[in-house]
Amino acid sequence: MKFKILTYAISFIMAMMFNYVASQNLDGITGVRDTSYTTTSAFAKDIKTHPYIKIVKEFDFDTVQEEKDITYCSFGERALKLDVFQPKIQSNALRTAIIIIHGGGWRSGNRAQHYPLAQQLANKGYVSITPEYRLSTEALFPSAVYDLKAVIRWVRKNAIKYNIDPEKIVVSGFSAGGELAAFLGTTANKLLFENGICNSEISSHVNAIIDLDGTLSFVHPESGEVDDSNSISAATYWFGYSKEENPGLWKMASPLTYVNSKTPPTLFINSSVTRMHAGREDYINILRSYSIYSEVISFETAPHSFVLYNPWFEPTVKGIDTFLKTVF
Repeated sequence: MKFKILTYAISFIMAMMFNYVASQNLDGITGVRDTSYTTTSAFAKDIKTHPYIKIVKEFDFDTVQEEKDITYCSFGERALKLDVFQPKIQSNALRTAIIIIHGGGWRSGNRAQHYPLAQQLANKGYVSITPEYRLSTEALFPSAVYDLKAVIRWVRKNAIKYNIDPEKIVVSGFSAGGELAAFLGTTANKLLFENGICNSEISSHVNAIIDLDGTLSFVHPESGEVDDSNSISAATYWFGYSKEENPGLWKMASPLTYVNSKTPPTLFINSSVTRMHAGREDYINILRSYSIYSEVISFETAPHSFVLYNPWFEPTVKGIDTFLKTVF
């Protein structure tokens, strides 16, 4: 009940703030997971223009311990799950935790797509966490944000159990997951985006952001999330409003809107698809104005789903490892 009241309150605030004319479109809430974006479907598309690519398979490291399907938060009968990949070797030093958020246009995708990345990072000494979150077929913005803030709080709560340094929690993500990672990192402890359900007394701040080809702004001139002429865009489904109907909400949902002096160091790893990192340079310029470290790794010939394939997987892992060693 408390969560429902908070959700309605936020909807009312949004309505008052942006003077809605059109009613929110709920047609996209089907209750059925959209399976259109998978590693297999992405590969079938990308191999036509990149015939040398190979899907990165899951690893079977003797050095990595896996714990799957852990419930990190529940809403009634809906249990949200995550997986933890950690080094088996004991260490006196506390480890860095990396939350890896899957992409799929806030509507599709699956956390298992990034098991190889989680496994490889755990093999390098990190504690990797792959969470699910409610997609737009189940709940609209900002529900996914609520869920993922709860993941951050769960990680901080369980820091001792997993030998994690609570001040070395990294949020990362690919595509829609990258946008969400940047949004989480720029809105730490912002009441409007906290659900107040799971471990609400714990801070949701993170200590670094890794954005793999996720947009930084839905309203930036570079953004591709604006055209509903041929089909409804992923962002329109997620917000329940087109950009034309509610530009204020689209700006409100953009990480670029919240970059400030407390935004943590940020790594951008990008493909050749410019619209997938819309607003990046503006974001970096703000960080620079506060002397906050940032870094960009660009794969100039890579398709959007590069992190799922060789030859870009290993350079991505190396780039993440190098960045984190630099900022920590």
